[in-house]
Amino acid sequence: MKRPYIICHMMTSVDGRIDCAMTEHLPGVAEYYDTLDALDAPTRVSGRVTAQLEMAWPGTFRSETVTPLGREAFSKAVDAGGYEVVTDTRGTLLWENGAGERPLLILICEQVSREYLAYLDERKISWIACGKERIDLPRACGILTGEFGVGRMAVVGGGHVNAGFLAARLLDEVSVLVGAGIDGRGGQPAVFDGLPEDRPVTRLRLSGVKQYGSGAVWLRYRVER
Repeated sequence: MKRPYIICHMMTSVDGRIDCAMTEHLPGVAEYYDTLDALDAPTRVSGRVTAQLEMAWPGTFRSETVTPLGREAFSKAVDAGGYEVVTDTRGTLLWENGAGERPLLILICEQVSREYLAYLDERKISWIACGKERIDLPRACGILTGEFGVGRMAVVGGGHVNAGFLAARLLDEVSVLVGAGIDGRGGQPAVFDGLPEDRPVTRLRLSGVKQYGSGAVWLRYRVER
């Protein structure tokens, strides 16, 4: 099955940390969205934690009944040139509606409740449910291309969703805007986070470098297969 061309794009401190509250103070943060737009990837993917902080409403979805979907399915609420994709494995995030420059599209596993899917449908939010206990990312990417017409996609964090795409061998490029600053705090998330300690290094090939007057440096790498 065909899938999108996928680029992981992040802004980091010099020590590779990506905490949003920190990166927004780094010299060079103004270039983040310019570099993201330059990738020509109108569909963007965020993890649940990032979405909870930056996009979703406060709180968690609750229902008096919980009826698992138990099968692969999808719902296309709207056609769009690009989507704001959010991974939310069991379906917990709250949303106003799916409208916007890039309409919402939620990735969930087959254990999601039918009640949550009805909640999304009421708000005209597209969704894809695939994978028995966790999201089957390769299959979801195939559906994104085959059913939603997604050709290029940027994965924009956090560290665990980035690592999930990396582990599934779905990344074609890694794009990092390194801001001119150091975080240094222990326990802060990195660009890729949460993979097993015995996992081998993923080799990259440098494909582009650009320096900004702020001191930020934009690095682009191709992922070696």
